[in-house]
Amino acid sequence: MPNRLSQCQSLYLRKHAENPIDWWPWCDEALAKAAAEDRVIFLSIGYSSCHWCTVMEGEAFSDLEIAAYLNAYFLPIKVDREERPDIDSIYMQALQLMTGQGGWPLNIFLTPQDRRPFYGGTYFPVQPRYGRPGFLQVLQAVRRFYDQEKDKLAAQQATLWQYLAPPAEMGEAVPLTEELLRAGIRQVTPILRDRPQGTCFPMMPYAQMLLQDLAFSPNPPELLHLCRLRGYNLLQGGIYDHVGGGWHRYTVDPQWTVPHFEKMLYDNGQIVTYLARLWQQGDRSPQILAAIAQTIQWLDREMTAPEGYFYAAQDADSFVSAHDPEPEEGAFYCWQYAELEAVLTSTEFAQLQTYFDISPQGNFEGKIVLKQVRPPENPEVLVPILRNLFARRYGADTPMDQPFPVATDNASAKERAWPGRIPPVTDTKMILAWNGLMITGLATAAQVWRQHAYWQRAAKAAQWLHEHQYQQGKLYRLNYGGTVAEVAQAEDYAYWIQALLALHQASLAVGEAAQPWLELACRYQTLLDQELGARDGGYYNAPERADLIVRQREGVDNATPSANGVAIANLIQLFLLTENAAYLEQAEQGLRFFSQLIQDSPQSCPSLLAALQWYLHPVCVQARPEQVTSLLDRYLPTAVLKVRDDLAPVALVCEGLRCREPALTPTQLQQQLETLFPAVNYG
Repeated sequence: MPNRLSQCQSLYLRKHAENPIDWWPWCDEALAKAAAEDRVIFLSIGYSSCHWCTVMEGEAFSDLEIAAYLNAYFLPIKVDREERPDIDSIYMQALQLMTGQGGWPLNIFLTPQDRRPFYGGTYFPVQPRYGRPGFLQVLQAVRRFYDQEKDKLAAQQATLWQYLAPPAEMGEAVPLTEELLRAGIRQVTPILRDRPQGTCFPMMPYAQMLLQDLAFSPNPPELLHLCRLRGYNLLQGGIYDHVGGGWHRYTVDPQWTVPHFEKMLYDNGQIVTYLARLWQQGDRSPQILAAIAQTIQWLDREMTAPEGYFYAAQDADSFVSAHDPEPEEGAFYCWQYAELEAVLTSTEFAQLQTYFDISPQGNFEGKIVLKQVRPPENPEVLVPILRNLFARRYGADTPMDQPFPVATDNASAKERAWPGRIPPVTDTKMILAWNGLMITGLATAAQVWRQHAYWQRAAKAAQWLHEHQYQQGKLYRLNYGGTVAEVAQAEDYAYWIQALLALHQASLAVGEAAQPWLELACRYQTLLDQELGARDGGYYNAPERADLIVRQREGVDNATPSANGVAIANLIQLFLLTENAAYLEQAEQGLRFFSQLIQDSPQSCPSLLAALQWYLHPVCVQARPEQVTSLLDRYLPTAVLKVRDDLAPVALVCEGLRCREPALTPTQLQQQLETLFPAVNYG
């Protein structure tokens, strides 16, 4: 019989609706029940496309003995981290403090009266394996500890709380200087170098920061090498879906070969932005053009709602056949050696072996993940080969750039007669923050390549979001098939305003009206200040709520940039575009609040470093339309462009609160920009 989660809108929660566990969603009733009955809260947090979340759901959470014990001695609560990142952030920080590492599923135990954590982990198997204890043994040990070691538990929680509780103040502000920025960048730079072992994540906030710094770097060749190397890893590795487009979340090996196969909208939006900027900076690899075009085809085909907004994610796992009880990791994406031989002609197969890692033994559990070992000089050489593989995966008559039916859950995946392989489940919820990142990517690509079609996709999504996510004075984070849910959090506002500013700048390249996007950005910035602004600088993660044990104000990046880093950079751009110095004052106040974090732990906050660079090097170029058009080809990382039809000189270059001598010729304008951005490629 289905449990309470069957009535939830979240796909992740509904995936657990048939578990024998008496799951509760996070709600006041569940929290009150735990406190009244003195039942330890077992809080399990994950998301729909997470592979190990899926594994644990099919194993431990479906085990009758485990369910009976959990139901008798705990109050089990499930949370979708994509719905409530504020809850996830608090308890992920707690897990990292307790164990030194984190990840999903995030399974953590809370004392019922105050919801404070005291023990946790990630994936737990049914029986001990992988060096991890069996889940039933974990539950029994936790219950004994709670019942019999009250003093030890209290002391442990008190120590943990010293690190979790927000400080009354951040301490004395550190001067916001170039030396602070340079010291931070020196610590961030090694993070982008290849790792000799372990997993490889895109690390886009780090890559974006270093690419931005390239214009100012004292050692541009080294930084350029790192930025381009990250681009090549993303373009050639198995992390990229060479057949269908789009990037997977990360690879499990340091060679960028075998991914965890889920595709997240937030990764793809950031990577499109990064590669477009890399091209704009001077890397004219044809692979960049090909990958972005193919990824936008994937976006059109599998990730765009009829209304124009973008879906959240696709699962790592899919069914090999409709008769399989459980999906298999990577089944939609991997190939057998014999299958490739059968699908391709002998000439095509030989070409595939020339450019990709193809061997009879495979590179992933006997199967083959397509990873380039050498890129062709002309990507068009691979087009007919990859089209054949696309037809094998999706069906012979499936167009690459037209909407393809999505499987919205496991049942629909197995029930439909698919023309090719059974696709992974797509989480069709709309997340405002992630849509903002994808709109920024599309708008940036539109600006760099003058692609009006890319701009139209971005503008259509943004218009829909503005019309539907802002209701009765509130901005909402989620949308489930036309129904909004959960008020917006700081990342929603920050990425959304960033997207509106990107649309404003891109409109200059495609001949569209810019002003409406700037006006919207200002309106939403005012709302962000009202809803989440802190008096002493920066923004709280989420509105104040009784169900949160702390109200966080974070500056640390993870797979996505910190909301405060993006929001502060937005403020500086708004100042440059509107000439309203109040925005600059807000940005400075936010940076001062986080200045000790920037000084003490710069490797954790590249987006704040990027915002600091905007603060130290803010530039507004006001120019005639023809000059603005010529500047769009260059990556001027801390500059905004404004069209001035009424301008007598060619351009006016302003640095923050002071303007340079008017540029009377294009040559004079270029000379001024070369002094401001000395390492920019002006070729």
